[in-house]
Amino acid sequence: MIFTMPTTFFFVKGRSEGFSPLNSFDGALLDAGIGNTNLVKMSSIIPPHCKEIDPVPLPQGALVPVAYASITSSTSGERISAGVAAAFPTDEDHAALIMEYAAPGPKEEIEETVRRMAEEGMRMRGKEIKRLKSVAVEHVVEKIGTAFAAVVLWD
Repeated sequence: MIFTMPTTFFFVKGRSEGFSPLNSFDGALLDAGIGNTNLVKMSSIIPPHCKEIDPVPLPQGALVPVAYASITSSTSGERISAGVAAAFPTDEDHAALIMEYAAPGPKEEIEETVRRMAEEGMRMRGKEIKRLKSVAVEHVVEKIGTAFAAVVLWD
């Protein structure tokens, strides 16, 4: 087994300009503090009893499970934003749900949308929400820009 069940999680966000779309994305990861790891994009579940922590330095090259939203644009002057939200159920033996969303527009709109998505996902599961947390970031593109937001799962 490559992964163990995560016991902690944290939220990160970053933005960047870059020489190319990939350089811009890489810069946003560096700005978020997770640029020297190998991200493993996952579906959007936080295991039951996982504890939220402040972001921690991760070992370079580590395989890191992450649910994320990102957007990259080369339209000069465009405002782009990315956000993630996690809905935590009142029943702590049930998993929390992460939603991700990125689009052109201000971060307030993107964050509002991703929060509604998390609420709807919990409604679909028939679970009452105890707590909802979200983060979002925006970037005004100069040449090639990226906005990135994520929930990182860790041991």
